[in-house]
Amino acid sequence: MRFLFGLVLLSIFGCSMKPVDSQKINGVSFVASGIAIDSSHTKPVASIHANYAAIMPFGFIQDLEHPELFFNSQRQWFGETRAGVKQYIESLRKQNIKIMLKPQIWVSHGAYTGHIDMESEVDWQAFENTYSRFILEFAELAEELQVELFCIGTELDYFIKNRPEYWHNLIETIKEVYKGKLTYAANWDEFKRTPFWNDIDYIGIDAYFPLSDLQTPTIEDCKNGWQIHKPIINKYADSLNKPVLFTEFGYRSVDYTAKEPWKSDRSMTEVNLSAQANATQALFETFWEEPWFSGGFVWKWFHNHDDIGGETNNQFTPQNKPVESIIKSHYQLHN
Repeated sequence: MRFLFGLVLLSIFGCSMKPVDSQKINGVSFVASGIAIDSSHTKPVASIHANYAAIMPFGFIQDLEHPELFFNSQRQWFGETRAGVKQYIESLRKQNIKIMLKPQIWVSHGAYTGHIDMESEVDWQAFENTYSRFILEFAELAEELQVELFCIGTELDYFIKNRPEYWHNLIETIKEVYKGKLTYAANWDEFKRTPFWNDIDYIGIDAYFPLSDLQTPTIEDCKNGWQIHKPIINKYADSLNKPVLFTEFGYRSVDYTAKEPWKSDRSMTEVNLSAQANATQALFETFWEEPWFSGGFVWKWFHNHDDIGGETNNQFTPQNKPVESIIKSHYQLHN
């Protein structure tokens, strides 16, 4: 009788269950450098029990209205080129680390990519052509190397809002080239407007949600802050029957780090290791046990582990800070 009841429940609810991986994606955002990497650079990633790394080749535009994207150039760092991306992937795989390939745009002077907005139809078409070349270049490499996950764009709000048909067509073209899983990295305040989640595998969110106005928020302060956002994320994922992936997450080791976590303002100089650790712990405790949540990629991890970060560093990297042990503990628990 219990067996039959179980079959009935399965028939009712089985089709609505989300295709979540059994193993969480415990990832790092691996920053490109000017050199080839080797085991001295990849073993620290494995040592924190990361099972994924995001590899991020960049394309560059001069300003928010410039229609031409430059990429895979000898003027770029090795790790941002096609050859460098391939070498990084092959090196990380020697540590049994899976890959998300995540090509991104950098606008001169650090302007926000979500505001890229061409001034004419001619410029839009030119920009679309160059963006397609950029993305497909790396989609082809992703297929060649059997990369597990490919991210089709990062924080491109206006581009998607103004050119939705282009994006649906781009996804179809990517699928002709690359047969693995797809995501898109929507900004924390953008994901509910993204129109093509049904066409890809994960709802990708760069999770810089505001949580607390306190100088040094406690773990509980940050967990309380998540109660504003988490039900919205969960409900949205349920409505689309898609798992959520934090394509980026992390906090600077500064005062007020959970107030506006996306800020890289140079005026924020006071080092606050406790604030970074508490906010990160709260994120893990809030999301990593949820069945609809697939994991995420901590922002950001540099190749030269022994020389980066540390207790006087006020940037995002967790390396050689108390938060690194928190990440290691949680990744080990969910590996």
